[in-house]
Parts: sequence; structure tokens; C-alpha cells
Amino acid sequence: MRAWVSGKALGVDALAIKDVAAPDPSDGHLLVRVTHGAVNFSDILMVADQYQVRPPRPFTPGQEIAGIVEEAAPATGFEPGDRIASKVNWGGFAHDVSVRADMAIRVPDKLSLAEGAALPVSYTTALVALDVCGKVEAGQTVLIHAAAGGLGLAAVEVAKARGARVIATAGAQSRLDIASARGADCGINYREEDWVDQVKDATNGLGADIILDPVGGKIGEDSLRCIARDGRLLIAGFSSGEMPRLAPHRLLLKRASAIGVYWNHDTDAKMLASVTHELERLIRAGHIAPLVDDRYVFDELPAALDDLQNRRVTGKLVLRIGAPEREAT
Repeated sequence: MRAWVSGKALGVDALAIKDVAAPDPSDGHLLVRVTHGAVNFSDILMVADQYQVRPPRPFTPGQEIAGIVEEAAPATGFEPGDRIASKVNWGGFAHDVSVRADMAIRVPDKLSLAEGAALPVSYTTALVALDVCGKVEAGQTVLIHAAAGGLGLAAVEVAKARGARVIATAGAQSRLDIASARGADCGINYREEDWVDQVKDATNGLGADIILDPVGGKIGEDSLRCIARDGRLLIAGFSSGEMPRLAPHRLLLKRASAIGVYWNHDTDAKMLASVTHELERLIRAGHIAPLVDDRYVFDELPAALDDLQNRRVTGKLVLRIGAPEREAT
């Protein structure tokens, strides 16, 4: 089968399409024909050997897929022909992949497989961040950085479903408009020098109860200047390429908390089962409508990664890998 491969040379530019052996699923796994692979910042880090997970080389990157089950043991609860999406450790940018059954999410009929590819990482992370880490409540103010990205828009939808007031930040008005269309109550350009003061003005000087930060760097550092008393800063990544140097005195004076947003199927199985159940409920209730950008096909992965790295993407960037959905189903 065809697959993108990261070999001895590091980085996106060294990726190459190669013919590799198709996976042979072990017990508890599904063989899935991949129709779509979602693109994440962690893919860029992984091929550069800068991610916490470092697969043995050569390897196929790609950690979030959607597709059609081709083979499934009865004990898995899935059958050939089922539409699923899943997080995978790596291997997603290929025509077939082995998926752990306990990591698979059924894609409901109301969503396309392209939309389904946005569920396993972005929406799971948004729910873990806001429900598990942030313990968001109705009436609270949630500030979401990079609100027009895959995680950002997912978080906007989840926060609104919880009855929160959402302040979205982004680096351009067009991106703020997208967040607003998804339910954000207020938009602020965090490239403007006074963005912290704008957050204070929007909250009558109280600050945001919960701040979700996938950006890091100075954005993360300055977030503590507009956090509410007893607020929670949820650290979900460092897309800026820089880790924030958080000022402990700001945490102290606001009695605030900085919380890392992280989840793992091996250590958080029970929690993630509950999160997946809640995600399915929110989809049925009409609160979830993933915004996906699927303009790239399989052979254009490097261009897709470049767009993601340089913030030329709104919503979730999804690579079209296999046959169109109408043929796949």
C-alpha cells in the first residue's frame, strides 16, 4: 500500500511516499481503510523528532483518521463497513491502518467522514480541557485562544453547549468572524497590544474564569494578566513554538491554577469512554458541527503541513486519502 514515510532524515521536507506492507491487525484491533487523515501540529513535531512520542524510524506519521472498517473480530463490537474515526499513535497517512477498537469512535450518519476525522483529537481535547480540567459551569466566561483553529472551534462549541460566555481570540478579523459564526460572544485580536485590556473591559474588570491556551509563548504569559480570581489557565499546546514562562505571583494573587491538558488511552480509559459518550450525545443534540478544510489530497501532505504550520488554516485541516465517501460506504 502507499504511505507517507519519515525515514532517517528529519522534517517535513524529508517525507516521501513509499510502498509499504499493509498492517496486520492484532487482537483487539480493526483494519481500517483510511478515507481521511486529519493534520495536527504534533505531526510536524513527530517527523522532526521533537514530539514526546518518538516512533522507531522509518515510520508513517498521522495520528487522527476516519475511514471504513475492513476487518474486525466479533469481540471488538465493530463490523466491516462501519464508519469510524480514531486516534492512532502513528500510521494514519496511509491507505490502511490498524486501529485499537477501544480508541475508535463511530461516525454518526449526520456527519461526513471528513467531519468525523476532526473528532478524535480536537473534540476529545476540548471536552477533556473544559469539562475534566476546567470544570466549566454555565454563566462562566471562557477565553479561547486561536479560536478559529481545530481545537479552538471545538472548544467554542463545547463551551457554548455548557452555557458559558465565550471570548474568542485570533490574529485576524476573518478568523474571529469564523469563531463568531460558531457561537463566540466576543472576538479580540491578540496581535493588538492592548488585547489584555480588551479582555478586562469585556469582563467588567473581572477577567476570564477559564482560559484555554494552545498557543503558548507570550500569549500564554499575558493570559495571567486577565484571568479571574480562582481562574484556571488550561495549557493545551505551544503552536507558537515557544513555551510560556508563567509568573507564579500572578497565580498566587489571583488564587489561580495552571493546568496541563493531556489524555492517554492507556491511562485514562474510563475517563475517555465517558468523554466519547458525551461527544456522541452533543452531536445528536446538534451542538457539534466540525468545520473542516479538505482541499488537499494524499499526495499533497507536505503542503498541508506547511499551511498548518504557517496558520493558513481555519477549522480542522483534513487530508483526503481514500475513495470519496459515497464509494466508501
